[in-house]
Amino acid sequence: MSGNSDKAAGVANEAIGKAKQGIGSAVGSDRLKSEGAAQEVKGDAQKVTGDAKNAVKKAVDKTAEVLKKPL
Repeated sequence: MSGNSDKAAGVANEAIGKAKQGIGSAVGSDRLKSEGAAQEVKGDAQKVTGDAKNAVKKAVDKTAEVLKKPL
């Protein structure tokens, strides 16, 4: 998965997790609230992974660009 794909999946998982937590609270389901919290944490981790991948790609691209310049 690319960095942007990870970030998009992270945003989706965060939103679904928050929704599950809200529904779990509304219906009194501790299981659904727990699943939602776990999914929200997973989404946070995916967003961080996406940011890291994008940062590494940017650094590699910049290094490659510098190495292509004549001395």
